[in-house]
Amino acid sequence: MSALRKKFGNDYQVVTTTSSSHLKDKRRKRQRFVDKNGRCNVQHGNLGGETSRYLSDLFTTLVDLKWRWNLFIFILTYTVAWLFMAFMWWVIAYIRGDLNRTHDEKYTPCVANVYNFPSAFLFFIETEATIGYGHRYITDKCPEGIILFLFQSILGSIVDAFLIGCMFIKMSQPKKRAETLMFSENAAISMRDGKLTLMFRVGNLRNSHMVSAQIRCKLLKSRQTPEGEFLPLDQLELDVGFSTGADQLFLVSPLTICHVIDTKSPFYELSQHSMQTEQFEIVVILEGIVETTGMTCQARTSYTEDEVLWGHRFFPVISLEEGFFKVDYSQFHATFEVPTPPYSAKEQDEALLMSSPLMAPSLCNSGEKNSSLDCLELLEDPESTTKLPAKVQKMTGRDGLPRKLLRMSSTTSEMTYSLGELPIKLQRISSVPGVLEEMQVTKTTRISSEAISKSVADLPPKLQRLSGGGGRMDGHLPPKLRKMNSDRFT
Repeated sequence: MSALRKKFGNDYQVVTTTSSSHLKDKRRKRQRFVDKNGRCNVQHGNLGGETSRYLSDLFTTLVDLKWRWNLFIFILTYTVAWLFMAFMWWVIAYIRGDLNRTHDEKYTPCVANVYNFPSAFLFFIETEATIGYGHRYITDKCPEGIILFLFQSILGSIVDAFLIGCMFIKMSQPKKRAETLMFSENAAISMRDGKLTLMFRVGNLRNSHMVSAQIRCKLLKSRQTPEGEFLPLDQLELDVGFSTGADQLFLVSPLTICHVIDTKSPFYELSQHSMQTEQFEIVVILEGIVETTGMTCQARTSYTEDEVLWGHRFFPVISLEEGFFKVDYSQFHATFEVPTPPYSAKEQDEALLMSSPLMAPSLCNSGEKNSSLDCLELLEDPESTTKLPAKVQKMTGRDGLPRKLLRMSSTTSEMTYSLGELPIKLQRISSVPGVLEEMQVTKTTRISSEAISKSVADLPPKLQRLSGGGGRMDGHLPPKLRKMNSDRFT
């Protein structure tokens, strides 16, 4: 525990250590859609006439069969083919009368030394397996035997290619590679980087890498639409880093996969209390290319609601040794408790919003063109205030504090909005202290000078000449007024 306190600090000290044996006793059994080993609990029934589709793709059907049925079909096919071809050679010998003239040295049979069914069967095996002992052989006095020999060679090649190819594909399937890909027995929910996060762990036991490893998560949960339609096992996507590329894994050491519970997450309203009444299943799919064979491998597992631990975190399993990093798989499934608020992410966001009064105008759901004064009017309206949550109503009715703050912040928010309509360069210039006031004075002076010039342009020519020559107009004034005028414009 002291080592964990040093790593995580006093804020994340260990409360209790949870073992998987105690968790299994607490779990309530229910039907799963995907087992922990990745097998899907789905059976297809009442297919009717659709079963003929399996025969149209016979090769895939044989590959998908279990090993005992594959071996049975393999042995049965070869046995029936050998007996059939041996029977054909025996029929040719019987029709030609070779069976009754086996000891006649002057007679040339179709197949030498074939005088009964066992000898015909041995001849077929010797030729089919290309053993060629030399004691039994076909002669040139039997054209029907030559035709049968050609048919036997073609049929034997087809059977070998089909059955041996089927067995090879089934043996080379990377399903067993998924046995060395590990998933944690439980998932955990705790705070990470200030956000409520769902986490689980994956690992690769082999030294060979999974090329282009990618992970996906699906949430299976029954729901009812607003129209009344019931959707059993509705599938929702859980974002595990698709937008940031975090779903592409470099699976050399165990990794902790994270799903941030935010407004886009299906778990946004999930709390520790509501999780006890919810029923859902999280299906995890890990895909990658096997480095040694180049074939695509897929590993699956699932977590039900009773396998998600609230307020837990995984033990660290990587340590630095001399010249290498060591992975301790004995702590792969172990978790420990950390301080985690029992509230949902939605409730935490609302509490954070309530604790910051300056964020209150966002409750108005105003558009871009509405200022904070509009929100202030909405909060002061008793009818609209009753539509707000109880905490907001208490804050708005307590000594008028939020309203004062809103009035103080309204000028700043409106100025910020007005600057947002300007081009970027003008926004940067206006953001410098003192520049905005100087620009306003310059703009006022420019407008007044333009107005004077325009008004002078509207005067008669004589008056324009008088206004254009300030000295000539001043010449008609008394000396005291000329002095006062000169002092004003200097």
